[in-house]
Amino acid sequence: MRWTWALGLGAMGGIGGTGIVDLPTRPVQPSAPVAVSWMPETLTQGSAAVVVIRPDSDSSGDAIDSVTGMLAGQPLHFERGRGGTFWALLGIAIDSRDSLPLTMTAIRTKGSSEHAFRRVPVRAVDFPTERLSVDPRFTRRPDSALAARIARERAAAGRVYRESRGTPRLWRGAFQRPVPDSVTSSFGMGREFNGQLRSRHMGVDLDADAGAPVGATNRGVVALTGDFYYAGRVVYLDHGRGLVTVYMHLSTIEVTRGDTVATGHVLGRVGATGRVTGPHLHWTARYGSVSLDALSLLALPVGELE
Repeated sequence: MRWTWALGLGAMGGIGGTGIVDLPTRPVQPSAPVAVSWMPETLTQGSAAVVVIRPDSDSSGDAIDSVTGMLAGQPLHFERGRGGTFWALLGIAIDSRDSLPLTMTAIRTKGSSEHAFRRVPVRAVDFPTERLSVDPRFTRRPDSALAARIARERAAAGRVYRESRGTPRLWRGAFQRPVPDSVTSSFGMGREFNGQLRSRHMGVDLDADAGAPVGATNRGVVALTGDFYYAGRVVYLDHGRGLVTVYMHLSTIEVTRGDTVATGHVLGRVGATGRVTGPHLHWTARYGSVSLDALSLLALPVGELE
């Protein structure tokens, strides 16, 4: 069973028990209601999901022309899907509590607009802590030169995330793992380096042999490459409409900034550069300012939406 509610036209009013706010721009004949749902049915901290607007039959010809929306302050990029549906990617932040505010506006071809508000329930995840031993230089307070380098690298990554909002959607079809190997460290874990709690793991570590090829999880454009202090040799892949995936600790990089790559295209090779305990791929996803468990991309129901 999917959570749904109707978007309907009516007199201006407050939020009722259904979570509907009706704010038509001008008087029009009522149109058929539309249903809103999200998939998967259970949304969890740090996951990707989709929201779908499914219009009912409308004999008046006043169909939905476009949809805009926001989830917890993050803009949603709706696209037209099969059978008159509209859908958008959602990013559920790891620190989300209980529920998130979802607002949407549907614009119809005859000029009317329908607004809805809903609190989307979010299930909490119990993230464990792991203890790792790394080169002590990665746990010492950086000097001014190193701090400046780290700041530059973070700023470069931040530009990629911001600019992705303006990139058209490039990804198509299902996402795939960049390497086929097993997960050795999951998303969201607390990480204790050399006996001190330093960070939360905002990616997925995949076990792989040094030199193994790393493939693009989906179509995108190479937005940034470099040799970063913590991430080592890294590739940032912009999939458009706010979605970016990142591939860290590579031994070699085999793409250039500006390249458009297809799903599975080799971006580089598994390595042990940056802050690591051994060869592996650190794979992460970001939607706007929200870090996501990249594995949740694999479960998106893309086929039935596009």
